[in-house]
Amino acid sequence: MRRTYFIMTIIICMATGAHAQFTTAGKIEYERKVNVYAQMAEMDNSDWFDKIKSQIPKFSTSYFDMIFDTARSIYKPGKEVEGSNMFKMFGGGPAMENVVYTDFVVAKVTAAKKVYEQKFLVQDSMRKIEWTEKDEIRTIANYKCHKAVGIICDSVYVVAFYTEDIVVSGGPEMFGGLPGMIMELAVPRLHTTWVADKVELIAPKETDFTVPDKGKKVTQKELFETVKSSFKDWGKLAPRNTWWTAL
Repeated sequence: MRRTYFIMTIIICMATGAHAQFTTAGKIEYERKVNVYAQMAEMDNSDWFDKIKSQIPKFSTSYFDMIFDTARSIYKPGKEVEGSNMFKMFGGGPAMENVVYTDFVVAKVTAAKKVYEQKFLVQDSMRKIEWTEKDEIRTIANYKCHKAVGIICDSVYVVAFYTEDIVVSGGPEMFGGLPGMIMELAVPRLHTTWVADKVELIAPKETDFTVPDKGKKVTQKELFETVKSSFKDWGKLAPRNTWWTAL
């Protein structure tokens, strides 16, 4: 129904001489927030966490930039925040240094991922998620966004808000596949959200799109299975650390 309305709007605009404004290139800054208290409460030794709870912030905040046009995008760490080293110790997750290059023309992704001390280079097709659209709408960074939900890793629920006004089917990390750019993403089981706090309408330079080339070459499935095996003795931390690598 929404797509039919969208097409009709374009036809009306063409007939009346009006024109819609769409963003086709630019830079998005995402604020990523991890609920450290919620993550630490899931640890096997939660009593230890209760003793130090008052000494650490509730949320670990970090920033990531996405530079994009209609052909490609690159997602990478953004500006540093005060206390970032502490955040890496408490809830930052293995995805703190991820760099993800996506080629929309050939539907391929290249991602540099550091899982603790080991570096991987994921080379694979773009992830396919069976998204289900919902009725909720919210405004994010001055863009009207629609809600959609999906599943990764067979059981991990994901919530996204995307805008059709940025005509690029991308998003943070390796997420995409919606009729526009993902401006907000939540993975409740990781107690983590990504929210676009600003969009700069700039023309990307060729040098902005440096494709990652360091790390052990794997597919996304191979990385997932490798990490899953490595973390099998980590108790309650095992699933969460595995899901981080699947982002």
